[in-house]
This record gives sequence, C-alpha cells and structure tokens, in this order.
Amino acid sequence: MKKLAISILLCAGSVQAADNAALTATITRLDSEMFTAFNQCDKPGQLDKYASYFDPNVEFYHDNAGVTWTRDVMIAQTGKNVCGDYQRELVPGSLKVVPVKDFGAIATGSHTFCQFGSGKCEGIAEFTIIWRQRGDEWQVTRALSYGHRANK
Repeated sequence: MKKLAISILLCAGSVQAADNAALTATITRLDSEMFTAFNQCDKPGQLDKYASYFDPNVEFYHDNAGVTWTRDVMIAQTGKNVCGDYQRELVPGSLKVVPVKDFGAIATGSHTFCQFGSGKCEGIAEFTIIWRQRGDEWQVTRALSYGHRANK
C-alpha cells in the first residue's frame, strides 16, 4: 500500500512539474512578446500592441515614479518617457513563474533598461507581474518595478 501511495504522489508530482513547465513557457513567451513591443514602441502600432497585454484597470507600481491606476495613463507615460529612448532587457535566468489557482500566474525577476543612444544598461531593478488568464487570453492586472539601483 505504501508503494502505491508513493507511486501516486510521484505521478502527481510529475504532472504538476509538467504543468508548471508549460505555465513557465507560456509566461516566458508572453514576457518576451510584450517587451518586444515595448522596446519598439516608437514604431507604428507597437505601443498599442504593448497596451493590449494589460487589463484596462491595471495597477502599475514603480518605486521611483509612483503608481498609475489605469492602462491609459500607464501607456501615455510609457509613450512620453520611454519610447525611442529605452529598451527593457530581462536578466537571463532571473524569471520565476508561480501559478495562482483559478486565476493565472505571478512572474518575478530582474530587468535592466538600456539607452538606445549610448547602448548603456546602467540600471537594474526587480519586477513582479500578476497575469490573469481568461480562456486562452492572458493579461497583466498588476505590475511592480522596484529596487532600482546602479547596474554593477
């Protein structure tokens, strides 16, 4: 009986690991697609594409810039302060994804922002992104960028 229970637990663990791997692959893809649009937001249609990844009522918390409470405000600020000047780069190996039962996922990691003109990536920060899944659609409902510091 103990062998059967252990076998069932190992099987369940394998299924959960496969589910987590699939979720991580999905969020990794979404992160890449979203920030490809962000990095090209000065090009036609890319800022709108970037905006499509966010819930209309997204909350964005930035330790230096403060809080925005809607997608429209966040996107307007991105257009004004980022597009054509900076690009975001995910720190390799830093992305971690955790499922949220009956909702979606939490993604955390580190990212740098590099200036287009100089190519310098002088700052680094941590991020947390809350993704909600509705059917096949994923959207960001909360985003945090914090701990900004010089990139050594």
